[in-house]
Amino acid sequence: MAEASCPASCGEFIQGWINGGEKLISCPINWFSTVEVTEGTPEPSERPRMRQALRMVLKAVGYSDDVSKLLRIRFDSTIPVAKGMASSTADIAATIVATARLLKKRLTEQEIANICLQIEPTDSTIFEALTLFDHNNGKTQIGHNWSPELDILILESDARLITADYHQIDRQQTLLANAEKLEKAWRYFQEAAQNNNLYKLGEATTLSAEASQHILPKPAFHDLMQLVDKHNLYGLNVAHSGTVVGLLFDNRQHDVEKIMSEVKSSYLNRHYPQQHYCSLAAGGIR
Repeated sequence: MAEASCPASCGEFIQGWINGGEKLISCPINWFSTVEVTEGTPEPSERPRMRQALRMVLKAVGYSDDVSKLLRIRFDSTIPVAKGMASSTADIAATIVATARLLKKRLTEQEIANICLQIEPTDSTIFEALTLFDHNNGKTQIGHNWSPELDILILESDARLITADYHQIDRQQTLLANAEKLEKAWRYFQEAAQNNNLYKLGEATTLSAEASQHILPKPAFHDLMQLVDKHNLYGLNVAHSGTVVGLLFDNRQHDVEKIMSEVKSSYLNRHYPQQHYCSLAAGGIR
């Protein structure tokens, strides 16, 4: 038996047209999909892309596809699905690494990324460092040696959006129209990383969230911004291809109970009836 875990993501810190193409930096959190691969008969409860990932690992390391019929996948994940929280990337990446471990093989981050990208556009939660990543083809990977201490209040909408459906949206012109704003957000993110400046990080994420409103608008966005200003939070970020929003703060400086109470007693609760208190986590597969 072999096991691996991959973190979820509270959407992205930034996502948009940067350096000549659409790229993102995921926001990994301490919420995981854990996958176990063992010898045994496959079970109907496993998710199809997990099975696909297992078979691709077998092929990559030189095993016959027939071996897949002898391997069982079990998983434990409460990550909300179709909300923009990288649940699928977490499932796939954890399956890849668990399968490789069972076979006594070690895969690099690049090899994991290559397999993931053959299955679907992939979040940068697969990298240990916060990474600017071309989630469609993987050609850009710019990591940052920065692990900020950051708390996140995730506001979850009842609305769902399959990532594949997001990629069917005709967004090219809007991405290009907001390219200048995203380049600015990218500069702010780099400054934040260099100086460990969480308010500068919030400026970056908020700029990207504002640009995302032109593609996939989040309900009550003005009210969310007012909440950020009222409590002097670092900023907010969004799932650019999903429906969740994150409020970025430090529990040593900000009163999260008060913020949660205000959300629950306000108009925002109609749009975001579930709240989750999480923290930023290192990316990569455990």
